[in-house]
Amino acid sequence: MIRRISVAAILASLAMPAAAQFHPNPETLEGLYPGRAYSPYASRGFPSRVFWGDTHLHTGYSMDAGLFGNTTGHDTAYRFARGEEVTAASGQPVKLSRPLDWLVLADHSDGMGMIFDLQKGTQNILASEQGRRWHDAMVAGGEESAMAALDLITNFSQGTMDEALLLDYSPGSPIYSSIWDTVVAKAEEYNDPGSFTAFIGYEWTALVAGNNLHRNVVYRDNGDRALMMEPMVTQAPVGSTDPLDLYAWLETFEEKTGGNVFALAHNGNLSNGIMFPTEAQYTGAPIDENYVQLRAKWEPLYEYTQIKGDGEAHPYLSPEDPFANYETWDVGNLDLTQAKTPEMLKHEYAREALKQGMALETKLGTNPYKFGAVGSTDSHTSLATADSDNYFGKATNAEPSPTRMMHPFTKTDIGAFEGYQLVASGYTGVWAEENTRASLWDAMARRETYATTGPRMMVRFFGGWDFTENDLRSRQPAFAGYERGVPMGGDLRPAPDGAAAPTFMAYALRDPIGANLDRIQIVKGWLDADGELHEQVYNVAWSEGREPDADGALPPVGNTVDLEAAGYLNTIGAAELAAVWTDPDFDPAEKAFYYVRVLEIPTPRWVVYDAVRFGVEIPEGAETTHQERAYTSSIWYTPEG
Repeated sequence: MIRRISVAAILASLAMPAAAQFHPNPETLEGLYPGRAYSPYASRGFPSRVFWGDTHLHTGYSMDAGLFGNTTGHDTAYRFARGEEVTAASGQPVKLSRPLDWLVLADHSDGMGMIFDLQKGTQNILASEQGRRWHDAMVAGGEESAMAALDLITNFSQGTMDEALLLDYSPGSPIYSSIWDTVVAKAEEYNDPGSFTAFIGYEWTALVAGNNLHRNVVYRDNGDRALMMEPMVTQAPVGSTDPLDLYAWLETFEEKTGGNVFALAHNGNLSNGIMFPTEAQYTGAPIDENYVQLRAKWEPLYEYTQIKGDGEAHPYLSPEDPFANYETWDVGNLDLTQAKTPEMLKHEYAREALKQGMALETKLGTNPYKFGAVGSTDSHTSLATADSDNYFGKATNAEPSPTRMMHPFTKTDIGAFEGYQLVASGYTGVWAEENTRASLWDAMARRETYATTGPRMMVRFFGGWDFTENDLRSRQPAFAGYERGVPMGGDLRPAPDGAAAPTFMAYALRDPIGANLDRIQIVKGWLDADGELHEQVYNVAWSEGREPDADGALPPVGNTVDLEAAGYLNTIGAAELAAVWTDPDFDPAEKAFYYVRVLEIPTPRWVVYDAVRFGVEIPEGAETTHQERAYTSSIWYTPEG
């Protein structure tokens, strides 16, 4: 059942007659508000602000970033994220439209800092055939440096890097210790509680023959604890590509330091079927109780969208969803050494993983894929740019230029990820009490997060059993949401007597300087009595002037994009959408999850801005418009008993 309320109705509810003679009895106020006084904001005990950031940014300290030409480091990354104008490695001035609130610098733990010695040509670098070759390419610059970066990535992913060279830049070596000291010190320098949060973190870059198993490790604590153990790496002889070994490292860290860390998996669309296993791990070991329990414990979040494609859904897996084919990368694995096959897809995308997690929970007692949603850039430029009109690319060689659309990201005999297919994405919104490491980290750990492809739209999502339109008309729906339900990332409370089906409250405000909204959808997945998995996408709120057909399909919102001017008009869509929705197909005996997807009206992709600003043609096959979006963390329902 859909209960829709128009923006006009919500706003009209604010117009109330004057009540100058109203004198409330204090004894009657208890229970009217979650707060303890007439003022609903007094003693408020829930998150009231969304804080924007990037969980996945690389600087020149990452080997591949440096080989692609990034000569900038931590200072550039932090200053840029705080809203300052900086100079990109390509020499161009760049600034965000608005500062971010927080940032995770996640440079690769393997070979961290090697790039600067490659640039200098230090003695240990030149003693290695690989090191000398990469150094010479960096000195030559341009295309030679870019090809050297691809060569480094291939050798890294295939496990063929010079062992002696790796050991110089691995935990336990004096060089590595000095580099980790610098990483931590810079995070401490830029961390400003209440104003800007600089998380300590790194990327554990597990690649199995080019198949992506990457995780980012995010610390809750300050530098004193982070310095007590050096990061986990992947390359032998000191590292491992097995996630179970990463989980053991996380466990050891917490036991040794008293601190808190978690890992988040990302970019499963390039894993070629190994990111979300259901039968066997990539090592051949079975998916057992130990695996599902450890993954559930250590990985509360998953990266839904980033520069290398969108990972919410795939049209092969969700053929009835007309919006599933968004910024899809499905040619092969990360380095295109192995082609993609259809059977791999169900182990790569967030929606399918959420479904498979319920099946694994039935089988093994724990849902390993009960994750929240984040969006990240995975930029290797030190610049967290996710806006289409201010996009500085994946790497320095893909920063703005007349030719970057034509330069493939990766190309082999198997196929290509074309330059114009890179995505200006994404950011994470975190609902937290304050802008500090502890508060933001805790919100991430409880999954009160959502991902966007770049726009900073405000999205709330609550699940309960008795929400009504009056909760929206109050203009303070979060009070009802927390008082009588659970927010995104939570588990539905047990049904009260007489409740027939859960109700969900969703609302979204457009990015203040962005595009209007097309619609709010609720995506449901469930496990039926026969063990079969299902999904359904429901339109629950949309801009005026349209009505769904008998099958629930909604006409398109329209398109105002002007390709010649690289612009659009906000004459269609809505600035705000809200709905209370009751699941019409609810079965109390079936496990289910629900999450919100919010779609904007069509806007230009970054290639259109490049074409206008550089006066160049857009390559044939490049998408010119898109509907940017947000994905919330899910709310789960589990039958009692």
